[in-house]
Amino acid sequence: MGGDIAAFYNDLAEDYHLIFEDWDRSIERQASVLGPVLEAGAGPAPLQVLDCACGIGTQTIGLARRGHRMTGSDLSDVAIARARREARTRGLEVDFHVADMRDLSALPEAGFDAVVAGDNALPHLLSDEDLVRALVSIRTTLKPQGVFLATMRDYDDLLRTRPALQGPAFYSKDGRRHIVHQVWDWDGNEYTMHLHITYEAGSAGSPWIAKHYATRYRALQRKELAQSLEASGFCAIEWLMPEATGLYQPVVVARRDAASSC
Repeated sequence: MGGDIAAFYNDLAEDYHLIFEDWDRSIERQASVLGPVLEAGAGPAPLQVLDCACGIGTQTIGLARRGHRMTGSDLSDVAIARARREARTRGLEVDFHVADMRDLSALPEAGFDAVVAGDNALPHLLSDEDLVRALVSIRTTLKPQGVFLATMRDYDDLLRTRPALQGPAFYSKDGRRHIVHQVWDWDGNEYTMHLHITYEAGSAGSPWIAKHYATRYRALQRKELAQSLEASGFCAIEWLMPEATGLYQPVVVARRDAASSC
């Protein structure tokens, strides 16, 4: 993780919403799942919540709409600029900062009730050292007994099948069509994800524009993440699978370790 990841999300920021069939609907759907999970673990709204891999604001916006006091951070300055714009357009007050999740010490506040890292952010951390470094940094931003929530792909299953292709999916929004598909180039327990987005430049019949983005992930298994969470000072680790939540990725919830909480 580092400059290459920042460059990937800087390039993708203005097109990120096209990954979804309907980004606004996904914002609402994710908040309807993640909000109750956070509230069950940390208490009712308003909670003080940090989204430490906020991107353009998918989880941040939805949770802010539920009444939580949101702070968003991301290592992509272009994504942060768009997240600020999207929150402002929706009349939401959110503090946004550029910060790598491996070092959140530059954030002007700590003592959060909860920290969120959604949409497969943790598997960008290719080494155990970087993963633990990020989790320790996240832990230090939480108040005692605070809750950490992350979502990521089900790599326990994906390592068995090692798919090479995801999609293509054909979407339509405001009269314009776009096509999204991914190609996964596996190398052991890591893979390069090639994201292809093709969209109409204007109304129906306009020329199509094709864009390609690539980034690296590790196939982070649930046992591996649980071990890293425990090594970083978390406990009460719980996995919520898609069949239970209705979300498209597994959700992991953990609590900052304290004698009275675990």
